[in-house]
Amino acid sequence: MHTKTLKQLSALLQTKQVSATELARHFLQRIDASDLNAFLHVDAGLTLAQAAAADARLARGDSTALTGIPIAHKDIFVTRDWRATAGSKMLENYISPFDATVVERFNSAGMVTLGKLNCDEFAMGSSNQNSHFGPVRNPWDKLAIPGGSSGGSAAAIAARLSPAATATDTGGSIRQPASLCGVTGIKPTYGRVSRFGMIAFASSLDQAGPIAQTAEDCALLLNAMAGFDPRDSTSLERADEDFTRDLQRDVRGLRIGVPREYFGEGLAPDVEQAVRAALAEYEKLGATLVDISLPKTALSIPVYYVIAPAEASSNLSRFDGVRYGHRAEHYGDLSDMYKRTRAEGFGEEVKLRILVGAYVLSHGYYDAYYLQAQKIRRLIAEDFKQAFTQCDVIMGPVSPTVAWDLGEKVDDPVANYLADIFTLSTSLAGLPGMSIPCGFGQGEKNSRRPVGLQLIGNYFEEAKLLNIAHQYQLATGWHQMQPLA
Repeated sequence: MHTKTLKQLSALLQTKQVSATELARHFLQRIDASDLNAFLHVDAGLTLAQAAAADARLARGDSTALTGIPIAHKDIFVTRDWRATAGSKMLENYISPFDATVVERFNSAGMVTLGKLNCDEFAMGSSNQNSHFGPVRNPWDKLAIPGGSSGGSAAAIAARLSPAATATDTGGSIRQPASLCGVTGIKPTYGRVSRFGMIAFASSLDQAGPIAQTAEDCALLLNAMAGFDPRDSTSLERADEDFTRDLQRDVRGLRIGVPREYFGEGLAPDVEQAVRAALAEYEKLGATLVDISLPKTALSIPVYYVIAPAEASSNLSRFDGVRYGHRAEHYGDLSDMYKRTRAEGFGEEVKLRILVGAYVLSHGYYDAYYLQAQKIRRLIAEDFKQAFTQCDVIMGPVSPTVAWDLGEKVDDPVANYLADIFTLSTSLAGLPGMSIPCGFGQGEKNSRRPVGLQLIGNYFEEAKLLNIAHQYQLATGWHQMQPLA
């Protein structure tokens, strides 16, 4: 059962060849046997109760395409019954009184929650080593990181612990772990999916999206996820779409923009080889490659690491030990309680970003750093606008390298930040982007580690991206490959 796609599982459920309860038990057994540390909270009783409700819906014919299918949620989404920790000691035992809109939508569709997935603390990181609850391991090589911050989501899909997972992308945190774990993930246009109930990192960048085995799976999940939410001030009012509508359209005549900045110094040869081979496959399918330039690509790193920490320092000020979450046991006055609570509750990476954010927003530095970063952000968006006059979609690598070893870059934050060089600009511009498996590179001791192809579309062109990805997956088998463990 765990090797099947969402469409295949849906067909089995609808024809009563398997029940939602049987399916849930199957995945719960796989989770229980796993040593990847992908899940932070599993409650079989809650899961099986949802599965029983899904079976009742299926029996009376009141079901959707997703009813009865298991899903796991990144622990950045608040949930009524499961813990919502954001991977932090600050929220170690927190249970929300309400569900995030994304969780609510999947519950309404009749999906069955398997549990909550590990992530970098408050979604800050590219390796999933910043979680208070320990790192997630990459199922392709357990000595390797899975990518971050949605590493638990990507690892769970790759290891077939769940057929579907939610994730969030602030600077690449859906696409990069999807790439390093050899699965499919899509970051929608900013504002497509509600942020209500998503524990905030950087409010002008955070966007939720799905990770699954295939582009078709992601399209089905996005159908349920996307939509206007009046509770989210950044949610966009657009008519509902069927993101599966164009999946069967061929790609003949498609103009693929290949940014020269994505293939320069720093790109590992094994990654470039896999990406070039994927581009050649698209040419076989009838697409044309167009040389383009995104000249502000290198500036995306300093811009992101000014804007994101600034917004994080503001968003995380609410965690002060007063209303909810961790509170220091011993303190003097109120000020001392704030200091001790935050010192104990936050990890080192979160503290670093809060300090950077407070600095760039401080009097005397706001104009020099934050304001300038916002101006360059607009120029980065203009680069993409110009590029899309020459092409229909942009393609290139997701990450400069395959997954690195656990512990390899923990003492070098800049090296970690550079791993996001190809994903940050898309997030800064608010554009939709995808990662699909396209091959393997070489890890330590000759282990095979996945490589992802990045697809970037114009605003609100998720259906087009999913179609382009689906056609590649019909022609290749990279997305069907599974780790041995």
